[in-house]
Amino acid sequence: MRRKKSQTTTRTERRPLAVVILAAGDGKRMRSHRPKVLHELAGKPLLLHVLDAARALRPSRAVVVVGKSAKEVVAAAVDGESVVVQEPRLGTGHAVLQARRALAGFRGDVLVLSGDVPLLRASTLTKLLHLHRRADASATVLSMIAAEPAGYGRVVRDGSGGIRIVEHADATPDERNIDEVNTGTYCFNSTFLFASLGKLGRKNVQREYYLTDLVAVAARGGRARCHVLDDADEGLGVNSRLDLACAEAALQERLIAEWMDKGVTFLDPSSAYLGADVRLGMDVSIGPSVVLLGRTEISEGARIDGASRISDTVVGAGAHVRWGVVADGARIATDARVGPYAHLRPGASLGDSVHIGNFVEVKNATLGRGSKANHLAYIGDATVGRDANIGAGTITCNYDGFRKHRTVIGDRVQIGSDTQLVAPVTLGADSYVAAGSTVSRDVPAGALAFNDKQQMTRPNWVRAFRKRATGEPLTKRRNARSKS
Repeated sequence: MRRKKSQTTTRTERRPLAVVILAAGDGKRMRSHRPKVLHELAGKPLLLHVLDAARALRPSRAVVVVGKSAKEVVAAAVDGESVVVQEPRLGTGHAVLQARRALAGFRGDVLVLSGDVPLLRASTLTKLLHLHRRADASATVLSMIAAEPAGYGRVVRDGSGGIRIVEHADATPDERNIDEVNTGTYCFNSTFLFASLGKLGRKNVQREYYLTDLVAVAARGGRARCHVLDDADEGLGVNSRLDLACAEAALQERLIAEWMDKGVTFLDPSSAYLGADVRLGMDVSIGPSVVLLGRTEISEGARIDGASRISDTVVGAGAHVRWGVVADGARIATDARVGPYAHLRPGASLGDSVHIGNFVEVKNATLGRGSKANHLAYIGDATVGRDANIGAGTITCNYDGFRKHRTVIGDRVQIGSDTQLVAPVTLGADSYVAAGSTVSRDVPAGALAFNDKQQMTRPNWVRAFRKRATGEPLTKRRNARSKS
């Protein structure tokens, strides 16, 4: 008996899988020029969430059904999947029918997903697929229990185990009281699917070909099944801005809970915002109002203080990003310190133990281990060596009005405050630059660079200036203050 079960499981698992994703809707209720499936959730398009879940199943074929915004949708999310256009749009059944040519010759299971249901986990789809295969079903639908079922198709069950789905517009008052609803997610036997699609009619309120009608067809032969979601949030559909906000809240709660389970501390979980592709290490600490986006990676033991916005940035182990930092496309190495109120632009790369202080901006520049720029500096298009110190008010003058030029600062260079480095220029290792200097020529290693500016002093200048400014003798003003 044990061997027979193993053989059956193997045969089931190896049955080919195709995925069809429906993404042709206009999303009129979004009130937007952007296609609905390209509105973002946790920093990436709704459709890409669905595609990621589908790709995790490693289907042998995948088809995305798009509408009039096909080029925009394909450019933003589709990568390797076949694309078919549904025009005109005559319902979900008609949409799936457009995939028939792309799936010509396919025999196996067809998973049908909606591009506007972005929270489904790959593990949930796997459960749906396993149920479908174990039962050798023709059609298996994924349902959920909805607190507010309005707008969803209702799952109607009869006493003998049969099921059918009634769209909200076609439902009777009693059927609208049912709280088990359709998520728009199905698994079909491919032979049954394409043989039955051509037989669908449009005798309904919306005059559309309903894919849901196939569930009732399969049920009449006793080959329809239904899997109910454990977590109803996974089945949330996005049709409006309010729906999008609800889905965002649900996904943020999920992401933060998952990372806390992996050893990440959120000082105020309700105010943090995470992109879906962000990766966090153990013992990372995230402060209030922190936004982490894109492919940001925060390594073990790093600390991100509040009100920072970090996108597509790598933060090394033990690094400390202080309050109010903005980083985009940057790299912060082990034990570095950044901020408060620093700006790391694309191409900023900070070595181990680098210090970037308040109101310092770094762009397309590399700073070697232990170098510091603690106050009010701009470091753009530069290469800085190890253990250099860049004084307050220093700027690299990298742009001549036509081209960008590079500044090279060697190891252990000391740059005084209020210095301008006019690129292209190189400062050799161990050189010094006096405060207030403008450096436009290369400085040899170990040399001192300075501008010889003579200090001028004019005695009693203030007395005369005040008299000119006020028209009043200084002695009279002094007497007035003493009487008061």
